[in-house]
Formats: sequence, structure tokens, C-alpha cells
Amino acid sequence: MTTYVALLRGIGPGNPNMTGEKFKAFFESLGFKNVETVIASGNIVFDSPVHDSWKIETKIEKALPLQLGFSRIAIVRSKDELQRLVKKNPFKGIRDEKPNYLVVTFFKDRKKELCTVIDMTAGDTPSFMVDIERKYGKGVTTRTWKTVGRILKKMDESASLSTRSTASPTARKTMPMHRQRAR
Repeated sequence: MTTYVALLRGIGPGNPNMTGEKFKAFFESLGFKNVETVIASGNIVFDSPVHDSWKIETKIEKALPLQLGFSRIAIVRSKDELQRLVKKNPFKGIRDEKPNYLVVTFFKDRKKELCTVIDMTAGDTPSFMVDIERKYGKGVTTRTWKTVGRILKKMDESASLSTRSTASPTARKTMPMHRQRAR
């Protein structure tokens, strides 16, 4: 079994079909094991014997509208992939506190992750996602660096409850980090 996280794009806690409880039941209905949700923004940790992230993404995306009544992009990454990202320490020397807002953008087409430091001193909520969508399309989803850490912690906790082996997917390098000022 391999431990994965599904990063669902555009999940908001206001929709009654987007709750952790519904996601847990949904993923279990697809045959995934040890399903856990991480905060209310569409992060679902699970185990699968399937070693093809594309197949898992397709399975999730096809079933979402049938079972939960909405379509969303699913970006799936293995525990090994997230561990490699964290080990690279893309935000080395940068404090994860105000005014810095550290985020990682994951790409559906499996491009390198985009690690960004957003300077929150320049104004209100940044138009970062608008800029990202304009440049890369809607096949992306962004998580804070703290959320990536929480996901990995949940993956570790889940792994300690059962014995698993993880497949080592093809290594990917992260894109160089860039800075953006909030607008």
C-alpha cells in the first residue's frame, strides 16, 4: 500500500457536501483505506494499492459529481513526494510568520511545485491565485507550507497505525521559489 494525499481544488466548508465526514465516506466508498481528512480545505490522506497517481485522480474526479454532486480537480501526491519536497527545504531561512505567507502550488500536469513567499505588508488578500490561474490555468491548487506540514504529520500518524510499504515515484524537483507582494 502507498500513502497518498488528494488535494482537491476549491473546497469550502460552507458546502454541506464538502465536509470531512462526507469526504471520508466518499473515499472509503472508492475502496481507499485508512482515510483521514486534514483541515477543511480538501486534503484527504488515504492508502491505496494502486501505484498510478493519474488513475487515482481520474477515479476521484469521475466519482465526485456522481456521489457528492460537484466536480473538482484532484491532485494526488504520495507521501514520498511530499517528504522530498519538505526535505529540499524550499523556504530555508524564511520565517513562516507575518508578514510572510508561504505557499506551495501543486500542478495537475505534474510540473514542478511552485514555492512562493507572499509579502502581506503590501495590502489586503493577495490576488495570487488569480495570477496563478491566468498563467497556468485551473489545473492547480495551492496549500500553505503549514498545511503541507500538517498533511505529512497526518500521513506519519496514519502510517504508524498500520504497516505499509510506500512506492517511490519518479523524483521531481521543485521550481525555484519566487516572491510576490500582496495587492
